Amino acid sequence: MSPGRRTLGRVSRPPVAAPAGPAVLIRSVKRFAAETPVGRKRRARKMARVLAETHPDAHCELDFETPLQLAVATILSAQCTDKKVNEVTPTVFARYKTAADYAAADRARMEEILRPTGFFRAKTDSLIKLGQALLERHDGVLPRTLDELVKLPGIGRKTANVILGNAFDVPGITVDTHFRRLVNRFGWVDEDDPVKIEFLVADLIEKRDWTMFSHRIIFHGRRVCHARKPACGACALATMCPSYGTGPTEAAPAAKLLKGPRARELAVQAGVDPGLVPAAAVTVPEAP
Repeated sequence: MSPGRRTLGRVSRPPVAAPAGPAVLIRSVKRFAAETPVGRKRRARKMARVLAETHPDAHCELDFETPLQLAVATILSAQCTDKKVNEVTPTVFARYKTAADYAAADRARMEEILRPTGFFRAKTDSLIKLGQALLERHDGVLPRTLDELVKLPGIGRKTANVILGNAFDVPGITVDTHFRRLVNRFGWVDEDDPVKIEFLVADLIEKRDWTMFSHRIIFHGRRVCHARKPACGACALATMCPSYGTGPTEAAPAAKLLKGPRARELAVQAGVDPGLVPAAAVTVPEAP
């Protein structure tokens, strides 16, 4: 784990002229070398507050109206973008309205509907079995506890936490690829296992914030802290991140990496001239 200082000063953006490269990253890591567990928790909560200000539009991007619809959409989102899932689910939801409908679904017909989401055979199998299990164990109604949800076909902890947090208002941490990447970069964890990450982060962030915090992390991963080249020089979290320097630290190249409809606002929040953000960045699809 990349440790850090016990106390942090006022949040401010690093100097625009800071050079990029391994030397910057090494200095950033060293800066957090003596961080205590208490210091890490304080830093994590401060970063969470900044994320709340940075991504006020964060939300579940899967379209749904009922808990069952959200469960179905989340299962379909595996290895597929939320946008593509939202294109397919209107047809799915119109044809299959209840657990009984999924349980009795014609496999070939469902596979054809789900084909655009990828892995359509496995997803069809999961949805049919989910409908059957709901009828057999829960009178066709999706349960409201994690322990019961994870026993259902196609639903693991990630999917269960999505359902709990967004359909039932039960706080849950969703560890997807963005979440795993970012909390490791932040030096909060040094772990790849999603379940271990969930429990470690749960100890850092207040429970009432878990669901929205997960959305904000995911938005930040899609719009700013990209996998290959994060926009370090245009990130509102730069002064609190031991991985600062992984991506370009100068304003101009960093601003070009920002993505999404609020790209220019993200630049302003990081103290960067929004004019440096190209027009295409606002319309280019974000990473899935």
